[in-house]
Amino acid sequence: MFDVGFGEILLIGVVSLVVLGPEKLPGAVRTAALMIGRLKRSFNTLKAEIEKEVGADEIRRQLRNEDIMEKFKQTQTALNNTINSVKEGTEEFRKNVELESQSAGWSSHGGGPAETPTSNSLPDAAPAEIPEVAASKETVAVIATSDAPVPAISTSTAPDAETVTTKSAS
Repeated sequence: MFDVGFGEILLIGVVSLVVLGPEKLPGAVRTAALMIGRLKRSFNTLKAEIEKEVGADEIRRQLRNEDIMEKFKQTQTALNNTINSVKEGTEEFRKNVELESQSAGWSSHGGGPAETPTSNSLPDAAPAEIPEVAASKETVAVIATSDAPVPAISTSTAPDAETVTTKSAS
């Protein structure tokens, strides 16, 4: 801690012998040693408490980070489940539309219906919510029987396929 050499210690000893005298010098050395020991112990205790507190803060921070990561994983799992259920619902809806269009008598080459359907082939949805249906080299048409106008639906992505647009049956 301090750079005290042998010469400096010898000088301090001689000065203290002259100032205190030979009778009081052993008691003064003993008292100084006790005070230095107490000071060292206090310093070591304070140092240990600070290290302990810093370690506790790190542990609290680590636990908080682990909690955040756990919540993130739960959110990610819930989001993946939602995405999968939406994909399943979309696929089921697409299959239902294909089945309804086939049962309504639409030909697979874009021709008209063999007979006019009597019931609504879509679930109760607003006309704006009717999704775009795409098929390669085949078209699928949906006839909406609601009174609201139905926007044109492009049903093809292939360049040589026919595009069928529908209007509401009024």
